[in-house]
Amino acid sequence: MSFSTRTFPTKRVVAYDRFRRDIESGDLLMCSGSAWFSRMIQRATKSVWSHVAFVMRLDRIDRVMVLESVESIGVRTVPLRKYMEDYDSKGNAYPGGLVIARHDDFAARATDSKRRRLGQFAVDLFGYPYDNKEIAKIAARIVASKLPFSSKEKRELKQDPEYICSEYVWECYRRIGVPITHDRRGFISPADFARDPRVKLKAVLSRPKK
Repeated sequence: MSFSTRTFPTKRVVAYDRFRRDIESGDLLMCSGSAWFSRMIQRATKSVWSHVAFVMRLDRIDRVMVLESVESIGVRTVPLRKYMEDYDSKGNAYPGGLVIARHDDFAARATDSKRRRLGQFAVDLFGYPYDNKEIAKIAARIVASKLPFSSKEKRELKQDPEYICSEYVWECYRRIGVPITHDRRGFISPADFARDPRVKLKAVLSRPKK
């Protein structure tokens, strides 16, 4: 089932604990947030989607982990359950909507070897630091996708090994030959993942009841 870039889906709503066993390594976590940085990305990309990450199952320790790049933190991993129950470490769930999506190439052709390579490359990028000063640089790169910057200027905005969320996932996918279609403007956004016809909605994760 495909989904929109403009409206948050209302079908396939399911509790996380019910859907957890159906999540596969490499599945996408798509977020529609309400924080200020989320709203900036939504406005810049004219989309409801503000963040994208992917998940890896660690069945030996009974965990489903989110691998992502987060503003002010950088590339990291957290349990998906933390998104659902304690995103801010104060007992509050993620401030916005969450969906699980799956790329057709994973559904049809992902092998254990390919998923292992995906995880290895993703983990090798852990720890790239961000601080508050670099948020402005990320914002400039978003703006650069909307303004007629030259190719040289766009390259200069991306000199350092930094990743906003969508670039991190795109790079990890690219390393194992899973393409995400985008318009090559120098910036790939969360909306590009939702827009790709090979990315299908699997579930809308409902908020836990308190």
